[in-house]
Parts: sequence; structure tokens; C-alpha cells
Amino acid sequence: MPNIKSKRKRVITNIKANAANKAKKSALKTAMKKVFTAVANNNKEEATAALNVAFSKLDKAVVSGIYHKNYSRRQKARLAKAVNSLE
Repeated sequence: MPNIKSKRKRVITNIKANAANKAKKSALKTAMKKVFTAVANNNKEEATAALNVAFSKLDKAVVSGIYHKNYSRRQKARLAKAVNSLE
């Protein structure tokens, strides 16, 4: 632990930010899994609803700097392709 007060605060805020980012990543991965599960079950309505949630979480992750924009675009394409395969 650092001795300088401002650096101590920085360590604590980094730990909090790390925990928040882990939670957001986990929630995003869960949302993406829900899309693939719905596709596997041939449930078009559920897949579409889960797709909207996953898209929203991907966009928020990019804005907050958790993921790169190209990662988001690639995952969106993957998810959309999976849902469109149900038609």
C-alpha cells in the first residue's frame, strides 16, 4: 500500500472500478449466452428480445471503455447472424 494519501485513494478507486468492470463484462456475457440459448431452442421471439438487450449492453461497454468498438461490432454481427438463421 502506498504511503502518499492521493495514491492510496487511487488504489481504492482502481479496485472499485475493476469490480464494476468485471460485473459489466459478466452481465454482457450472460446476455450473449441468452441469445445463443434462445437460438438453440428455435425461439425467435425470445432470441430477438435477448438480442436487443445484448446490443444495448455491448454499446454501453464500448462507451465505458471496457471493450473496443471493433469487438462490439464483431459480436453484434455474430449475434445477428445467429438470430437471422432462425428465419
